[in-house]
Amino acid sequence: QVQLVESGGGLVQAGGSLRLSCAASGRTFSNYAMGWFRQAPGKEREFVATISGGGATTYYTDSVKGRSTISRDNAKNTVYLQMNSLKPEDTAVYYCAAGGNINLLRVTGGVPYWGKGTLVTVSS
Repeated sequence: QVQLVESGGGLVQAGGSLRLSCAASGRTFSNYAMGWFRQAPGKEREFVATISGGGATTYYTDSVKGRSTISRDNAKNTVYLQMNSLKPEDTAVYYCAAGGNINLLRVTGGVPYWGKGTLVTVSS
């Protein structure tokens, strides 16, 4: 089992920045690809970004590419999502995800471990 706890959400004005963190426990952190998904009100949960166990490979959804950076610190068992130039449409609950396969971690159905989420609200 892997336990995931997100933090760093909050209210920010459009154009601002936030850094989300996800602390993991339970298994060898570097063995897992890590990712972020989000779910806006009334919408399906969607993929945002993912990073391989060693950090060398990352993927992003097109809507955040160039504005967001996923990173990880394996010594701290933590993955981060730095989000810049935030837009109102980025408003959502952001969920941390973990799994053994980075490609499977790009779809909701491929995620074996989820955090409980942290709310990001971007005001216009």
